[in-house]
Amino acid sequence: MTTPLEKARRDPESMKARILAAARRIFGEYGFHGTTTRMIAQEVGIDISTLHYHWGGKKDLYESVVMDVNKDLRQKLIEVEGVIHGLPLAERLAISIDLMTDYLFANPDISNLILFRYFGKTRYEGNLDFSVPEFTADIARSMGLARDKRNVPPETMMKVLAVMNSIHSFIAGVSFFHPMVKVEKDRYIALVKETLKFIHIPAFLQNETK
Repeated sequence: MTTPLEKARRDPESMKARILAAARRIFGEYGFHGTTTRMIAQEVGIDISTLHYHWGGKKDLYESVVMDVNKDLRQKLIEVEGVIHGLPLAERLAISIDLMTDYLFANPDISNLILFRYFGKTRYEGNLDFSVPEFTADIARSMGLARDKRNVPPETMMKVLAVMNSIHSFIAGVSFFHPMVKVEKDRYIALVKETLKFIHIPAFLQNETK
């Protein structure tokens, strides 16, 4: 049986897809506990009964949002891996930072959702979660820092987490950081990439030469 999420992803213009897109933005801004289905319905311009018809309750919709984000991230990581495969480490890092930064700035709900989920004061009590450990292991393997994702040293996991946390923080905190540097949005994004490379590439290369 086709799930509501599969139907929404299959038809981006459908009502299910419109509700899902609004839910990603609002859950990312207010978290699970700060969001109501009424807020999402108002964002889409529908009554709450229509939302419940398409997605059920808030918990059902939130879990679909989590699965949707996980699917999007997994697809993007596969795409990035195809681009960087076989390149020297410095190039793999630079290209990965460029591609992931552009992608996450174009989809800020992803960083907002992940950071709110793990660093917010309230917790969502559910069985479904973002696949952060799995994604981190996938990135480590793609970067050539581990032979396979089942055997990633904890030191490597921490280094990859440092890169991803840096990207997420610059994106989720754009309204805080951007005014400080007093540049246009495109220049801010370019500076984020430049700064990430300045911090992380020498550190990874230093470890490689030891």
